[in-house]
Amino acid sequence: MPSIMARQIDTVFVVDEDRCFGCAACVGLCPVDALSLEGLLVFVDESSCTHCEHCIPACPVHALSLSVEKTNPVHGVLA
Repeated sequence: MPSIMARQIDTVFVVDEDRCFGCAACVGLCPVDALSLEGLLVFVDESSCTHCEHCIPACPVHALSLSVEKTNPVHGVLA
């Protein structure tokens, strides 16, 4: 059984829809079944994804990645 890493804070799993062609090479590698194939595109259940990155190197077209989530800074708050 592959090891499962802790989820990365402020990070989201990204599927590049322009690159993904639905080969599903990544789907079978997901230890928590967070990836699914819908038509010719892979979708991720972000709430299930552990960000283990097992799938990322398996993608032949480099359509999968983790990205730092942009947060909105709070303005006008005094400490």
